[in-house]
Amino acid sequence: MGQEIERRFLVRDPQILDGRVGKRIVQGYVAKESGAMTTRVRIHGDRSYLTLKGPRQGFVRDEFEYPIPTDDAWHILLEHCGNRIIQKTRYLIEYLDHLFEVDVFEGRHTGLVIAELELSHVGQKIALPSWIGEEITGDKRFGNFFLALFEGPVRPEDKPVGPSPAVCSHCLTMH
Repeated sequence: MGQEIERRFLVRDPQILDGRVGKRIVQGYVAKESGAMTTRVRIHGDRSYLTLKGPRQGFVRDEFEYPIPTDDAWHILLEHCGNRIIQKTRYLIEYLDHLFEVDVFEGRHTGLVIAELELSHVGQKIALPSWIGEEITGDKRFGNFFLALFEGPVRPEDKPVGPSPAVCSHCLTMH
């Protein structure tokens, strides 16, 4: 059985990304019922995945991820995800023995930068770099599924903005 054990943080200083190259991600959510698994489709660079994630219990949840053809991923995103889509660029940053995945959100969530750290076990000790800010692991407002539903940015300031289309025109031109 697959499990995801991760901690999530706001990024205090996004300038740590200057000069780095990231990979673009477009992901959408097909369905989720309260307490049930989330069904996500993701296009990450030139690869695409269908992922099932169970409810989070602390840092841990079940996760099952399967590669799918990119044409199928685009079809699911455009036909079955509705407005439940987020866009971001992911950067990988090594710090000591850790690999942080830093996501810079786009579109309706521009300005939000989140770092994720996958752990090998729940009790794993971690060292945080100075550019890491507040831990948001248990804050549902910063979960990708919630972000896909929410029409405005979730940032420390919580400044609301108006609605946006389900998929930006740039995403459609990528396909």
